Amino acid sequence: MRIIPTAIPGVHVIEATPVADDRGYFARTWDRDALEEAGLDTALHLCAVTQNRRRGTLRGMHFQRPPHAETKFVRVTRGAIFDVALDLRPESPTFRQWHGETLTAENHRQLYVPAGCAHGYLTLSDDAELTYMLSAAYAPAHAGGVRYDDPAFAIEWPGPINVVAPRDAQYPLVPR
Repeated sequence: MRIIPTAIPGVHVIEATPVADDRGYFARTWDRDALEEAGLDTALHLCAVTQNRRRGTLRGMHFQRPPHAETKFVRVTRGAIFDVALDLRPESPTFRQWHGETLTAENHRQLYVPAGCAHGYLTLSDDAELTYMLSAAYAPAHAGGVRYDDPAFAIEWPGPINVVAPRDAQYPLVPR
């Protein structure tokens, strides 16, 4: 397993490194010791799965406020997505900057999104399925989001957006 820092402090790409033989392959997708050695939060509260029927489905940009802020560890188990972490930590040198990563079932890449960052993704294939490992329970009173198309962030989505939940489309724009 390779742990690759990005330009956003705390956001990491995790690459599983499959070991293959005639039966198939084996790869570590979670290694608490290796992640902790890299300084990452390994507290797990729950695991979840999400399935998206159509290419061009956008989910995000979501976060939870303290004291229920959550770290997310995202992996694609079927299909492909463009996954985005958006830095919303005012004290961060990369405040309002984003990192995007193409995650597929085949490339074995995962995205580690620390607390304080918003998260969202665009499906690049039909029938995309993701697993999430989360450090905190869902707390509706602390859930929030920002607009995926807010010019303050200028996220460059790599394809057409065909499906967006009304909630995600109606988050207010950030004052400039």
